[in-house]
Amino acid sequence: MAGRRRASRAGCSLVLLLGVLAGCGGHPAPDTAAAEVQQVLDRRASAVLDRDEAAYRATEEPTGSVTEFRWLRAVPLAAWSYHLTDLRRSGDRATADAELRYRVEGYDGAPVTVARTLRLVHDDGRWRVASDAPAKKAGRQLWEQGAVTAVRGAHSLVLGVGQSGERLRAYAALAERAVPAVSEAWGTDWAGHVVVLVPKSLEGMAGLLGASASGYRGIAAVTTGEAGGPAKAPADRIIVNPEAYGVLGDLGKQVVLTHETTHVATRAHTTAATPLWLSEGYADWVGYRGSGRTTAQVAPELQRAVLDGHLPAALPADGDFGFTGDAARLARAYEGGWTACRLIADRWGEVRLNEFYRAVGDHGKRAGAVEDALRGVLHTTPEKFTEQWRSYLRAQLG
Repeated sequence: MAGRRRASRAGCSLVLLLGVLAGCGGHPAPDTAAAEVQQVLDRRASAVLDRDEAAYRATEEPTGSVTEFRWLRAVPLAAWSYHLTDLRRSGDRATADAELRYRVEGYDGAPVTVARTLRLVHDDGRWRVASDAPAKKAGRQLWEQGAVTAVRGAHSLVLGVGQSGERLRAYAALAERAVPAVSEAWGTDWAGHVVVLVPKSLEGMAGLLGASASGYRGIAAVTTGEAGGPAKAPADRIIVNPEAYGVLGDLGKQVVLTHETTHVATRAHTTAATPLWLSEGYADWVGYRGSGRTTAQVAPELQRAVLDGHLPAALPADGDFGFTGDAARLARAYEGGWTACRLIADRWGEVRLNEFYRAVGDHGKRAGAVEDALRGVLHTTPEKFTEQWRSYLRAQLG
């Protein structure tokens, strides 16, 4: 209380809260800027959903562009809205922080939320948007990179920029095979469909991820989404690096799409408790399941290490999966996880492999997760399993 009295004697401050500017003496002076800006954003959102270019243009500064509005047209939207979180005004100009929330029709069970920074100008008695861009460190959206082309399938939606319709249909065909393959291996307790984003280039992929292109140069695809998310969470996005993906053969392309689709399917049971050797190894196991490929064909780097007398002493650690530029180390990590999952499927059966995966993820925390699942599901210990895995490598790759 004493501190408050000293502050009040020292002077008065202006506090902007919920659109009300409070001045000295506690007499509020209304500032309707926040409410007015939110109304502009509401009209902008409605224009996007209605595909109403004139209404969208009315929310823009006269010199503004509607190019991105046109690039977005092919995306099937079920919802689009802005939630204003902060407004900083300086005279007739303002900077707004907002959450853009949107849902792709038929694919997103809950809104995808992305942070945006908008700059606005007050002119002729109304606020207009001068720019609408990703917030700092936030990724760009596909329609900010060019006109989007959409290809729909029974189990997939492929959205591309700078890609021919023929090429996008090829991606869709791979996704259409991947979804039932994953359901056959994992089960049907997931959405059963995927959204695949195909930007024009590696730089476009990095832009979608809000990351540097150098970290993804040799990566064919990644899956975004919150690990351990609830079933009603938005469908994950499989984002393709068209440059790395394009050099793969037919089998490699299918394995990659099936691998990433597996991540979508298993997300609800993939938590902080799940080691990367299991999540990546299982996704590869599903990807190669039924391919007829031998262990030596799928794990050439690991075979080279075994033949050179460098049999791994332990299962791959999470750090071994880092994109450090050591391609051989990364390959051995993926191959190590895949062989561990294949060992479980071969020795204990596919049902037990799925139960093991779920048991580890559902443990909730890393400490003890694998150990408890090995004992409870496979009736073995970490030490015995590691030795069985090492013996498996000798037999398969030696």
